[in-house]
Amino acid sequence: MNSNRRIAHLDMDAFFASVELLRYPELRGKPVVVGGRNVHSPIGQTDGTKRFARLGDYAGRGVVTTSTYEARAFGVFSGMGLMKSAQLAPEAILLPANFDAYREYSRRFKAAVATIAPQIEDRGIDEIYIDLSDIREETYALAKRIKQAVFDATGLTCSIGITPNKLLSKICSDLDKPNGITVLGMDEVATRIWPLPARKINGIGPKATERLSRLGINAIGELAASPVEFLMQTFGRTTGSWLHRVAHGIDERPVVTESEPKSISRESTFERDLHARQDRAELSEIFTSLCMRVADDLKRKGYASRTIGIKLRYSDFHAVTRDVTLPAGVSDGEQIRKAAGECLKRVPLTQRIRLLGVRAGGLISLDEVQLDSVSAQAELPF
Repeated sequence: MNSNRRIAHLDMDAFFASVELLRYPELRGKPVVVGGRNVHSPIGQTDGTKRFARLGDYAGRGVVTTSTYEARAFGVFSGMGLMKSAQLAPEAILLPANFDAYREYSRRFKAAVATIAPQIEDRGIDEIYIDLSDIREETYALAKRIKQAVFDATGLTCSIGITPNKLLSKICSDLDKPNGITVLGMDEVATRIWPLPARKINGIGPKATERLSRLGINAIGELAASPVEFLMQTFGRTTGSWLHRVAHGIDERPVVTESEPKSISRESTFERDLHARQDRAELSEIFTSLCMRVADDLKRKGYASRTIGIKLRYSDFHAVTRDVTLPAGVSDGEQIRKAAGECLKRVPLTQRIRLLGVRAGGLISLDEVQLDSVSAQAELPF
């Protein structure tokens, strides 16, 4: 591995919520949650103030899109059901999502970074990897300059981790949030990374964390100390080898700046296994959100999709996929949901589900396609 690599992971701080606070600065310092269905916008009062919806008044099975750090202090995080969140922070302010604004601020912060460090890998609406290896500037000063450029362009803060690889940089960008800078070398992995929980490694989700815990492996250092043969025997050759490498901070993936994507996908692993009938409303909310996020990714990258697919992983870890090829390319969220819904009708929904994903393949440039008008939403299993 190139020891001279400097890879940054830049993550915007509570991005959606922070954009909302630009519109409603009177909410700064308060617990604020964004998400849900049919949430009304703030209502102006005769005295010039605004009346905001409260989380405790929400009725429905919506899901938290994001929350401010003040709301997270109550245990309210992205992906959590709003009814459960209301029990934790009933007085929190509830705002509807405004994805047009989020896309605009995403464009602004990425353009600002590109003026300083153009080698950028786009990882979504609120995060990027940046290859800083060829920039002759002291690391901490460079990070401060990038953060200032982001703030000047958006009025928003971000957190940056800078290490020799993408794996460690993603971990480090989360260590000093919000508005932090963390710089780490390979010689510091043992002291600064190994004490962290294993779930801090991107790719180790709730189920893997639980399985590792049953083996007495809770910290990254404990994972690093586990013999690779044991990990391969327990998790399979590929996964076991990967766990051994990442626990030692090894990651040779390059920052990819110009690749043409073959597909774009979004997926969600649930906090608890959900049933298509008993948890229909919650699954429907998550399913719709995934479709809309895929649509946002397609539009942001300038593509439409001719093949829409879904992925389900059941509680027994068995996975199924289905896809459908469309007569014309689509990039609209409702069209994607309609097509993905047709795929859902072709899979068994009797078991509980632990993961749901939506995929857009067969990508073509938006310049090459005349989008059809939005079709009415089909009746779906959830």
